Amino acid sequence: MIFDFGGVLTSSPFEAFSRFETERGLPVDIIRRTNAANHLENAWAKFERAEVDVDTFDDLFADESRALGAEVRGREVLPLLQGDLRPEMVEALKRIKAQFKTGCITNNLPANTIGSMTGRSLYVAEVMVLFDHVIESAKIGLRKPDPRIYQLMVEALKVDPKNCVYLDDLGVNLKPAREMGMTTIKVTSGAQAIAELEAATGLKLT
Repeated sequence: MIFDFGGVLTSSPFEAFSRFETERGLPVDIIRRTNAANHLENAWAKFERAEVDVDTFDDLFADESRALGAEVRGREVLPLLQGDLRPEMVEALKRIKAQFKTGCITNNLPANTIGSMTGRSLYVAEVMVLFDHVIESAKIGLRKPDPRIYQLMVEALKVDPKNCVYLDDLGVNLKPAREMGMTTIKVTSGAQAIAELEAATGLKLT
């Protein structure tokens, strides 16, 4: 069982993006559209691979969003990423861990880029110990949907992709996993993900 972190074990940052755009009178979905444009080599991709620092990310994101119709500073987007843990997903993960190997592949940012996250990092740490193996993009310089990151996880867990279930909230990140033979679940809510996990594993997760 392989999980994404943000938007799967936590609520989606997309809600925070929408709120921010409404409050600032920005075009709808400007942040998501900036993230999606040239998604393998844009500011976001470079930051998640730790190829640029926060100041460069701030400038690049501003340039990219401006090209799409409105300037948004990269620094202003970072605090919007902190979703809330979904307790029902954490409970499901605990039950799955008792029966199966577990892994987490997360596209994340270099340490300390969102400012003080002491409280958050404590509860994130409590969840991270539930995984047999964790791969963080900013630590290895690779990010989803690069197929190599999924291969690294399969090798670390010593499992056959055909016996794996992979959960992510972004379709673009599910595709490489599916092509390797994994069963994939696109997460839209905790309840939906748990229902599909129960179907895939045969476990009672609530």
